[in-house]
Amino acid sequence: DQKEILALLKQCSPRCPTGIRNRALLVVLWRGLLRVSEALSLKPGDVSADCIRVLKGKGGKARVVGIDPEGAAVIERWMVHRKEKLGVGGTKPLFCTLNGRPVQASYVRVLFKRLGRKAGICKRVHPHGLRHAGASELLREGVNLGIISGQLGHASLATTNRYANHLAPTEIVAAMTRRKWQPEGKVL
Repeated sequence: DQKEILALLKQCSPRCPTGIRNRALLVVLWRGLLRVSEALSLKPGDVSADCIRVLKGKGGKARVVGIDPEGAAVIERWMVHRKEKLGVGGTKPLFCTLNGRPVQASYVRVLFKRLGRKAGICKRVHPHGLRHAGASELLREGVNLGIISGQLGHASLATTNRYANHLAPTEIVAAMTRRKWQPEGKVL
């Protein structure tokens, strides 16, 4: 949920280079609904003020995803920092180490476990969970399933539909508990 994601973001230092990078990575996964492999293959030129071009999506498919202004600002902060403070050029991966090498998926998995522990989150914390959370938020906001499907990079709306059915079980439970039953006689 959003409270937990904000707690994870809080664990990333807003001052140190790795914290700034990790905040941007979390935002790309959460607000852009990207897979880890997609995020780690991004180059700075793939990101603009309102969208991200995913050139290496699942199955080799490219797509363009939207990003909100607040998320774009977090990503821009990292892009400026990596260029001006670290001197890392635009041909290097967007999410790189302090010397310009690619960040590995294994690092991201360990990072999420560490951030989850530091944030006091007891359940499993993993990168794909941010993708789920972002999609769940869009559903709650009433965004069309076709748009969510495009943002996720699903080839079929049926895939997104199956995905959506697992995204928000708390909403399903809440909807059922709000129902009123008025039997005609004493049943129970």
